[in-house]
Amino acid sequence: MSISNRKPGTPKEAPAEPLKRAISGAMKAIARKPEMEIVFAADKPSLVGERARLPEPPRKLTAGDVAILRGHADSMALRLACHDAAIHRRAAPEGDAARAVFDAIEQARVESIGARRMSGTAGNITAMLEDRYHRGGRYEEITDRADATLEEALALMVRERLTGLKPPKAAEKIVDLWREQIEAKAGDDLDRLSKTIEDQRGFARTVRDMLAALDMADQTAQGDDADEDEDNQDQSSEDQQQQEGESDQESGSERSEVEVSEDATEELQEGASESTDAPAGDWEEEDENSESEEAGEAPRPREGKNDGRLATDYKAYTTKFDETVTAEELCDAEELTRLRAYLDKQLAHLQGVVARLANRLQRRLMAQQNRSWQFDLEEGALDPARLPRIILDPFQPLSFRQESDVNFRDTVVTLLIDNSGSMRGRPITVAATCADILARTLERCGVKVELLGFTTRAWKGGLSREAWLQSGKQANPGRLNDLRHIIYKAADAPWRRARKNLGLMMREGLLKENIDGEALDWAHKRLLGRPEQRKILMVISDGAPVDDSTLSVNAGNYLERHLRHVIAEIETRSPVELIAIGIGHDVTRYYRRAVTIVDAEELGGVMTEKLAELFEEDGPASGSSSGSRRLH
Repeated sequence: MSISNRKPGTPKEAPAEPLKRAISGAMKAIARKPEMEIVFAADKPSLVGERARLPEPPRKLTAGDVAILRGHADSMALRLACHDAAIHRRAAPEGDAARAVFDAIEQARVESIGARRMSGTAGNITAMLEDRYHRGGRYEEITDRADATLEEALALMVRERLTGLKPPKAAEKIVDLWREQIEAKAGDDLDRLSKTIEDQRGFARTVRDMLAALDMADQTAQGDDADEDEDNQDQSSEDQQQQEGESDQESGSERSEVEVSEDATEELQEGASESTDAPAGDWEEEDENSESEEAGEAPRPREGKNDGRLATDYKAYTTKFDETVTAEELCDAEELTRLRAYLDKQLAHLQGVVARLANRLQRRLMAQQNRSWQFDLEEGALDPARLPRIILDPFQPLSFRQESDVNFRDTVVTLLIDNSGSMRGRPITVAATCADILARTLERCGVKVELLGFTTRAWKGGLSREAWLQSGKQANPGRLNDLRHIIYKAADAPWRRARKNLGLMMREGLLKENIDGEALDWAHKRLLGRPEQRKILMVISDGAPVDDSTLSVNAGNYLERHLRHVIAEIETRSPVELIAIGIGHDVTRYYRRAVTIVDAEELGGVMTEKLAELFEEDGPASGSSSGSRRLH
């Protein structure tokens, strides 16, 4: 007979609850944040501010599962305890590739501090990394350096130097492919890191020296250490006066917009970090990849030839293998039906929430319509006021009415959804469901809706890369992957016919890499061809553009630079109103109109709210004015 302290009538505690309490307590103690919020959910781990999300423990726990879960918790707690976001932001390099390395090494530093101080923490983080690199088996199959990212190799080598712990077995090939080159060029800098592990500012200087030794000097941040010291002096009164004088010289609207942008960006920067199934550097504070001024300013248009378009050096090695397809072309009707049923089952509870939000949006939109009718028509809707006429004279044809068109309905909305591999799981499921419900809602309001997705046909380059290899590997070839742009619902297609198409996003193997710039340009051109007066383009994404094949043979910021170029053209020259929603990733550094959410569950509410805000504006905005509003 078992003895329990549980009071009669009290619900029995779940087996995993004691473990959750123990992990939460240890996490708060390590982070020195007794008030931090910790939740457990069936989603990827993430840390935003002092709110941590950890994986839900499996029902049948093993010692390995516990160690992995504790590894995620220890990693987040150490980041809160040992990482200063402001120092990191000031010292971060400008280039995308250099910054990825910088972020990955910083995460290795904070984890190494805990591993050196506590042997248990070292074991937990080792278990977490073993699980991360072993899952899927793709790291064990790497044989080419082009497939092994530099930031992963460097982060693991830095951890090895700081703690003496060897890389996970599944990641040994990644390190071996880069070790000789890194040791030859930056071995001395690697040895120096252990001396400054407790000093984040000194550690960052050494890392920047390492980037210079690895021929990434052109991508490191501009300025010297003196500039950093000046930044650390908490804005002296002289600096404040100077800033006030400069603000008086500029236009009030533009200056205030930039300052708001900087404040909002810094708030996001100080909190947002994410732990994913990707390598260690991927759950760094993603918004730290940007400077605040980049979020508020777009390149100025240059007058010239080329149909008034801004100049860009972006190109595709070949477009012969790109495809624009419908969902029906990628999947037969039977499988689409099955996938749609799976999607509905996954988020049956969310549909009710989003549906209520959508109904609220519908009421707000319908309230804006000045409804007017044409009476005494031979066809249309039956006019209730003319019912006596029908009884008196059944052959009287003029007993119908028809609602007049209003300007509100002369609108088309395009939802462009990122179909990259990082969206796999909860984010893509929520995005598909929200897009589905909002499409139905806007259709009821008389607004045309187009649902589009973008990904690539292959991982790490497809037929385009093979063609490049066969032609002799020319330098700077441009984009080296095959695009796949998907039309889930055309603007003129009714929702009932396209509903099941969104189930395609649940298909295993569909989600690969994301080349955002070309996808955005494609969706924008489709909108320009529409006859509606007002055109709205909403982008849903969870990160920066990534294509390993392209980035391995071009500049590290090649895709990101092109994305900024396309955005600048749309925001400054196009009648299309552009808005972006970032899931766990700060997109305000790219888009002027943008909002970032932490949890995919927030997507439905944010989408409805931002669409309502757009529709409440006084008609279509011009290209310049549409870019000046911030929706966060």
